[in-house]
Amino acid sequence: MICDSQTIGMVVIREIHARSILSRSKVFDYVVNPYTGCQHGCTYCYARFMKRFTGHSEPWGQFVDVKVNAPELLKREITRRPRGRVWVSGACDPYQPLERKYELTRKCLQILLGHGWPVTIQTKSPLILRDMDTLKGRDKLEVGLSVTTADEEIRKLFEPNAPPIGERIRALGELYLAGIRTYAMIAPMLPGAGGLAATLTGKVDYILIDRMNYHYGDWVYRKYHLEGSSSDKFFFTTGHGLASTFTKVGIECQIVF
Repeated sequence: MICDSQTIGMVVIREIHARSILSRSKVFDYVVNPYTGCQHGCTYCYARFMKRFTGHSEPWGQFVDVKVNAPELLKREITRRPRGRVWVSGACDPYQPLERKYELTRKCLQILLGHGWPVTIQTKSPLILRDMDTLKGRDKLEVGLSVTTADEEIRKLFEPNAPPIGERIRALGELYLAGIRTYAMIAPMLPGAGGLAATLTGKVDYILIDRMNYHYGDWVYRKYHLEGSSSDKFFFTTGHGLASTFTKVGIECQIVF
């Protein structure tokens, strides 16, 4: 149910009342998505498929539904479900810019962690540092930032509305130094991903590496003549090169393709 709507820049923001918030997931036991849609609007994002089911007419990246009742729903739903690991989030960035105002992710994390539920956070945003007070000292928590390339110019082509790569790496380092279990998600590997080996050492507990698995961003490769970096050879060579380097410096690394 929509309770309010506004437009910020080119993004249509709707405050809605969701029917549920704690959903079963194929990746972890559960997933919590406090928002539908994402202001980052990354060109390749797999979550673009959601438009087939949500009925939004706006392009991906130009709409966000804010589930203003998410914390209240979560308080009730965790009492009815068996405890399991919760992914925050799977189909949106839980720390997209609107989170600064609404604090839905923060409130949901306080509920989950306060009741001893294991949580895996995945984001591209250093805004997560705002919630350090909630995250520190939690033994069932891990925090990951998606870091896709070491080349900021490449980031601007594929992820023009997402935070700079350097800010993400800095956030990982601060979380790691605070004693929080951290991981980097080098996924999808974009051109320039090979340079990440020199920047992540001493900032993460482990690393996941994946290739580009969807075709939404194919036009970016074509427009900027980067097709060679979307080939099987690129993903295999870059992925195994990164994994070898990380292993040598004692960082656990898994290639997931």
